[in-house]
Amino acid sequence: MATSDTSDALEARLAHLRATDAEAFMEVLFREFYRPLGNVIQRVVKDKEATEDLLQDVFLRIWNGRETLVISTTYRAYLYRAALNAALRYQERGQRQVAWDDAPAAAEPREDNALHALYHREAEDSVEAALDQLPPQCRVVFTMSRYEEMSYQEIADTLEISPKTVENQMGKALRIMRQQLSSVLKNLYSLLL
Repeated sequence: MATSDTSDALEARLAHLRATDAEAFMEVLFREFYRPLGNVIQRVVKDKEATEDLLQDVFLRIWNGRETLVISTTYRAYLYRAALNAALRYQERGQRQVAWDDAPAAAEPREDNALHALYHREAEDSVEAALDQLPPQCRVVFTMSRYEEMSYQEIADTLEISPKTVENQMGKALRIMRQQLSSVLKNLYSLLL
């Protein structure tokens, strides 16, 4: 962080500013979180210009929705999740565009490819639904570990929590994900046999 405010003090200051001075609220958010959020996005998209655009979008969304914004966690966790979501959406759009550009012009999908795509989409939807079931901090830690490929120490440093907390959150996330995805995994396993 750019200032010596503790995390709790910063959260309290942001809550106060949000209620009393919207412009100062956004200025503090921007000053405190611009660089760390840029690092999160950069790890996913690996494009400096896209990172800048996505950062602007994240802060613009917060500014536009500031009156109705509901934050059930900390501002830090909310912003990291918003940045990560923006980066993942950007990456997904890029992958769809590449797939579309690479597709043959008059290709007729074969039935087994269509079935494979259906199962793949169903599995992706199930994983997304299972991710939504995770508690917020658990989801952030899991996403940083699995999608951003960050080490437990890197996650701990980024979120300013202990590596043991990261380990505990990952264990919890994996247990919940296994429970949520057990039927999907059984279906996929039966297809392989």
